[in-house]
Amino acid sequence: MISKGSRAEIRQKKHRRLRHYLKGTADAPRMAVFRSNKNMYVQIIDDVAGKTLVSASTLEKDVKEGLQYTDNVEAAAHLGTVIAGRALEAGISKIVFDRAGYIYHGKVKALADAAREAGLKF
Repeated sequence: MISKGSRAEIRQKKHRRLRHYLKGTADAPRMAVFRSNKNMYVQIIDDVAGKTLVSASTLEKDVKEGLQYTDNVEAAAHLGTVIAGRALEAGISKIVFDRAGYIYHGKVKALADAAREAGLKF
């Protein structure tokens, strides 16, 4: 009988595989996404220096105030525009998108599309 791992374990294994070829540099930092059941978190990371340059989440007061729910596609799209605005303020226009093992669908896709529309290139 074949036993399948939990979804979280499978996602983490996919993320480890993805991280072999996704590296954030000073020219093009990595935009990492994390989804929980209730919120989303995004960081723009320079892996060479080991520093988080910009971050945003649906837990923040200024991000949350325009949203009815923090765990749907609309919240993810709003978070994408927020992180793109903060990145452009910090002088970051080109990034590498790290979907962290999540399927590029739904909330992750909405976040990425909104960030692209707001001015980030990836």
